[in-house]
Amino acid sequence: MTEAQVREDALHCSGCGVKLQGEDSSKPGYIPTQALEREPIICQRCFRIKNYNEASSVTVEQSEFLRLLGQIAEKKALVVHIVDLFDFQGSVISGLQRFIGNNPVLLAVNKTDLLPKVSNWNKIRNWVQKEAKDMGLKIEDVILCSAKQNSGFDRLLDAVVRHRGNRDVYVVGATNVGKSTLINRLIREYSDLDQELTVSRYPGTTLDMVHIPLDDGGAIIDTPGIVYPSRYSELVSAQDLGIIMPDKSLKPAVYQLNEGQTIFFSGFGRFDFIQGERQSFTCFNSSRIKLHRTKLERADELFADHAGELLAPPSRDNLEKLPEWTRHEFKIAKGQKVDVFISGLGWVKVNNDMGAVIAVHVPKGIKVMLRPSLI
Repeated sequence: MTEAQVREDALHCSGCGVKLQGEDSSKPGYIPTQALEREPIICQRCFRIKNYNEASSVTVEQSEFLRLLGQIAEKKALVVHIVDLFDFQGSVISGLQRFIGNNPVLLAVNKTDLLPKVSNWNKIRNWVQKEAKDMGLKIEDVILCSAKQNSGFDRLLDAVVRHRGNRDVYVVGATNVGKSTLINRLIREYSDLDQELTVSRYPGTTLDMVHIPLDDGGAIIDTPGIVYPSRYSELVSAQDLGIIMPDKSLKPAVYQLNEGQTIFFSGFGRFDFIQGERQSFTCFNSSRIKLHRTKLERADELFADHAGELLAPPSRDNLEKLPEWTRHEFKIAKGQKVDVFISGLGWVKVNNDMGAVIAVHVPKGIKVMLRPSLI
């Protein structure tokens, strides 16, 4: 059967019930053409769970994800919301509480390995709790963890046991936050996969969600990752994604700037110090992003002449695929201790309390904001 026939016949996965498709492995229902000869017919995600005790990430558009979320309010659920500490404001699901009703939420904050080892973890946990509250989330507990270092997951599993009761566990999160790693750990700890995953669709299975049976008759529900276009990580090419997303502990870069100076983040964006006394700013970005300081009066010309070359990556070809840059200006009051946050690209900490006027230039649509300093 051809890929076109998969679409035409509207086959559905025997495991999770999702409509099968052969075009995009990152979307729900993907099945390689050769797998159509197997019985029963199951999507690649169910196949990986069944045969390897392992879930893989799939994504859906925001409107579809919110439709799926809305069904949780009618369930008896414990929601595990996974967020990325490097991109906290960019990866939190906006308005989550509206969709899940009164069901309890555990906030699993991944990628703690990116922060300096000397970080004050109590302070960071308190910061997360306050930011989550300000964003309208009602959190039962915050668990700091690192999928890469496999740390914090025992605490998360303990929290799941404490708060679950007889509820099913729904795992939700944006793309690239480490959701699959957590799902895989939950499967290994709690799921009895000696039984066939695909004997029948599980009662209440919703399209695009995978129900993974637990020993006690409950289930882990793996939801697709939500795509937020306001995150830089959703706009760049696969090649550049590996550059902007850090894979090891951040090495903060401190710059003493006079007003009228600019810092370029390779060719991904720029930070302008427009007005204020000489002061220091600390950049927290992937080590593969090259920082370039210049005069503000030369910044436009420098970008026009050297984007994709001196200011690279991205290459000129990849840069042309991104939206036009837009400018965000902020006035920072005296005594205000803030980060200038750029979703998916990192942040700049304003170290002094003497006040400043700054601006950030990034592709249109990227979330840029002031927030209380994380570190």
